[in-house]
Amino acid sequence: MAIAQPFDFFLQWHITNRCNLQCRHCYQSGTSGDEPTVAEIGEVATEAAAMLKDWQRLYGVTFSPSCTVTGGEPFLREDLPAVLEAIGREGFALYLLTNGTLVDRSRALTLSALGVKGVQVSLEGPEAIHDGIRGAGSFRAAQEGVGALLEAGLPVTLNVTLSRLNAGSVAEMAALTRRLGVQRLGFSRLVPAGRGAELQRQMLTSQEVRSLYETLFALETADLEIVTGDPVGGQLRAPGTYRQGGGPFGGCAAGVSGLTLLPDGTILPCRRLEIPIGNVRTDSLREVWASSEVLAGLRDKSRYRGKCGVCPRWCGCRGCRAIAFAAGAEPGDPFGADPQCFFED
Repeated sequence: MAIAQPFDFFLQWHITNRCNLQCRHCYQSGTSGDEPTVAEIGEVATEAAAMLKDWQRLYGVTFSPSCTVTGGEPFLREDLPAVLEAIGREGFALYLLTNGTLVDRSRALTLSALGVKGVQVSLEGPEAIHDGIRGAGSFRAAQEGVGALLEAGLPVTLNVTLSRLNAGSVAEMAALTRRLGVQRLGFSRLVPAGRGAELQRQMLTSQEVRSLYETLFALETADLEIVTGDPVGGQLRAPGTYRQGGGPFGGCAAGVSGLTLLPDGTILPCRRLEIPIGNVRTDSLREVWASSEVLAGLRDKSRYRGKCGVCPRWCGCRGCRAIAFAAGAEPGDPFGADPQCFFED
């Protein structure tokens, strides 16, 4: 008998590295490189869907599969509608992650017609802060894109990457989100990788992170949902509900509930955790999921070091593996402690 609650499984698919912006905190290079064809994308989506169906049949586990399509900037792919159609045809709920600057009414209506479930648009703060991070004029262009998406009836989430560059403007962002008519505002922490490595000194301390999340969650109202995929921040929202013992069931998704695919086919545990574990052009997704030593380690508490290795919240948290990898006590170690964790037990 299948379990009542479907298990989330997602692909984050970077279909291009090209981008029209040069964001200071970007973990990517922005170079063009190799890109998958629509046919290749369709083949991988078919393989992934078959994998989940086999797991459901063999293990009695139901899945809620989704795919977040992004880049670079995904709208630089002129065949984006065909890409989305190829993935959606295999039963994946479709989401899009964009900087919003290239969205117009026509493109927004196309997304709606293709059944896209939601669009995340990056906004780093009020206009001066946003443009200082992402480039002059990008704030107004993104704001216009958000308006087009809302007019087309698409659910929109604004997302802020938190650092000292914008930590003082979170209340303004909540007010701005309401003014734009957006009902979800998300936050993630800066990962000092790629171009963003130059901003390592702009990372918040652990206590600054805690204080900021407490402020953020207090901003939530009936008309504005505050969301975060940050495993550490998420622990503040459900105190006392974590369990000890057993395997991972929430928190950091790396190795647990999804995979990232790069334009050249490289498979990563997470886009910001740049440890290649295979390539869809040469490797089977199900074999990578089952046999990757990196993924096995991410699921094994005994491999973790420092406070993450002894934390009672490990099953539902595990810290951000990408931040540990990029800025932990031993950079390059995906199993070290999350340096911004503020829990003491």
